[in-house]
Amino acid sequence: MFKIGDEASLKKIFNEHEVLAFSHLSMDTNPVHLDEEYAKDTIFGNRIVHGFLYSSLISAVIATKLPGPGSIYMSQTLKFTKPVFLGEEVEAIVKVLNFDDVKGNLLLETICIKNGDVQVVSGEALIKILGHGK
Repeated sequence: MFKIGDEASLKKIFNEHEVLAFSHLSMDTNPVHLDEEYAKDTIFGNRIVHGFLYSSLISAVIATKLPGPGSIYMSQTLKFTKPVFLGEEVEAIVKVLNFDDVKGNLLLETICIKNGDVQVVSGEALIKILGHGK
């Protein structure tokens, strides 16, 4: 059903409207995401996209591509390694590390890269395949 090394991905560029909408929905109003004047005096030098906004692309890959519908998140680790700025392209990549056919559990490597080659997130996800295993 799933083979070690199977991989899927999605790409997206986050814009001003999406960052503001996420800030409203999540109640994360940290000025590093919203205030240009504040952000220019931080270590980033500019506003950054919320880490949980661009890492949510991982969930989109899992829900729609690998493994797709019928999958349920059990756990996710995330390590944020670089900032993402508005207008940068982010790609979420999910790769099969292990599949327990008896339990129906899928272990995935989850990463996000920006601009084609800069890793900004690394982690692993444990997924349960509904209707499969115990």
